[in-house]
Amino acid sequence: MFELKTLALYIITAVAEIAGCYLPYLWLKQDKTIWLLLPAALSLMLFAWLLSLHPTAAGRVYAAYGGVYIFVALVWLWLVDGIKPTAWDMVGASVALIGMAIIMFAPKSI
Repeated sequence: MFELKTLALYIITAVAEIAGCYLPYLWLKQDKTIWLLLPAALSLMLFAWLLSLHPTAAGRVYAAYGGVYIFVALVWLWLVDGIKPTAWDMVGASVALIGMAIIMFAPKSI
């Protein structure tokens, strides 16, 4: 159960970070309203808070989070940008998720 909760928290965290970066991108690159910066800032604050909820050392959390971020970014690419990830994208995301699992769930010596 711990593993599923950890993965779910990472996925929500990644969505918050990606949304917080995507909204300014829309303003800067697609000439959308500057008001998108307000929800972007809130989303990035949520992202930082969510990262603090993991019960392990910050460096380990950040390292493992990177693997989930890669996977969620590719899902975003597909669902939001409408670009289907390639097989190589999926291989890379799988490697990243395996790395995350090793970092977060392998036995730790104190």
